[in-house]
Amino acid sequence: AYDPEIPLICMDEQPVQLLDHSRPPQTMKPGQVQREDYEYVRKGSCRLFLFTEPLAGWRHVQASERRTKSDWALQIQELLEVHYPEAKRVRLVMDNLNTHTISSLYETFAPGRALALAKRLEIHYTPKHGSWLNIAEIELSALTIQCLNRRIASIDGIAGRGVGLGKRTQWGSEIRGLAIYYRAG
Repeated sequence: AYDPEIPLICMDEQPVQLLDHSRPPQTMKPGQVQREDYEYVRKGSCRLFLFTEPLAGWRHVQASERRTKSDWALQIQELLEVHYPEAKRVRLVMDNLNTHTISSLYETFAPGRALALAKRLEIHYTPKHGSWLNIAEIELSALTIQCLNRRIASIDGIAGRGVGLGKRTQWGSEIRGLAIYYRAG
């Protein structure tokens, strides 16, 4: 049964290339799509962090300039202190990336604060070749296909693409013939 005091949160992250047009694209006209040159200008990259609570239909996406232990620790701090301050404990499902460790909290925060954050986390790692079981990875895939499939030149531009901050969802999914439906209760 769903317990709001111990929510199940799925987390994943992915890199995004920041690309700009080398020449202005030709605007759309009736019956004609926008045309753009195949050449582009690379503007660096960023990292998307996605947190979702499938049973409550909640998601949060945030972009970061880097992928460091501190970036992950700051995301966890925001999750626990801003989005789930009343939760006794948060069950966090994520892949086993080298930055996704409790030690990242201790490298970023004072020991007392790191311990307080760590005590509120119950981490569950996905199997090495089973990351598709993480709902956050599925949501990132949908986000990439629907919102990030065009040139975006800056982190601000990613936020402007409607990157679903705090949007509620109620959805089902079918993966390789396996139907998965999420609902509260």
